[in-house]
Amino acid sequence: MGTLVTLDLPNDSPVADLPWVITIGALGDEEDWEPVVCGPYERPHALALARAVVADEDLLAVVEPLLPLVDADAIRNEIELARTAPDGEPAEDEAPDVYAGPPPTAAEVRAAFGRIAAKLPAAD
Repeated sequence: MGTLVTLDLPNDSPVADLPWVITIGALGDEEDWEPVVCGPYERPHALALARAVVADEDLLAVVEPLLPLVDADAIRNEIELARTAPDGEPAEDEAPDVYAGPPPTAAEVRAAFGRIAAKLPAAD
């Protein structure tokens, strides 16, 4: 069984509504390959897909929000916030069951892509 790492969010966190990505890589140092980044997904889909992938293999899956920042200054501001925030450890193997059941179907994921696209900032 692999490892799933994600943020431990309060139930009302606005971060949960952001698009999420999954980064899947080797769990140990024995394997040498580039991690695979997938997404964007809605958070429940990302968690369910990551769980399904690591369930039977020694892989590491990191599920994290994708910040739709539109310029370099916004990215720099986010970096500064991260640098000055109190240290917090992600929850490991304790991803909340926000999507109980089997992984989403391809049709469900495609429908979610449309919902995610609708949330992205519009061009000025």
